[in-house]
Amino acid sequence: MTSTLALSDTFGSDLVRGIGAILLYGVIGLLLMFAGFWAIDWTTPGKLSKLVTQGLPNAVIVTASGLLAMSFIVVVAIFNSASDLTEGLITSLVYGLLGIVVQVVGVRLLEWATRIDVASTIESEKFAPVSIVVAAAHIGLGLVVAVGIS
Repeated sequence: MTSTLALSDTFGSDLVRGIGAILLYGVIGLLLMFAGFWAIDWTTPGKLSKLVTQGLPNAVIVTASGLLAMSFIVVVAIFNSASDLTEGLITSLVYGLLGIVVQVVGVRLLEWATRIDVASTIESEKFAPVSIVVAAAHIGLGLVVAVGIS
């Protein structure tokens, strides 16, 4: 007894379209992550990339949490995009950029409200527990914004 595996007539074109969508959404996601890092770096006192490469522990914690928060926003923006590829790419980009703006403004407002001196915290060579508070603000607001996108 033999059985034949039959693929649909559109299997090849569907596969190519799916691969193209993955690549395009990957590019959009990467661009949004770059924009998110730039937004964090631009609005945080000190040059985060320099502080991170110097190995300053608080700068590493704040930057890592900011990137994690941005990834929540980017993932949800892509996940909730329209089913049409073009519309999906546009909505992902718009929602992702708006989410990044809301995230950055929200974190800065929380830092202001808690009176945390972020500049001295991230420039310190010793671990400062307050960096965990800043990290929690990043992650918490990232989740709130991500859910808001959905």
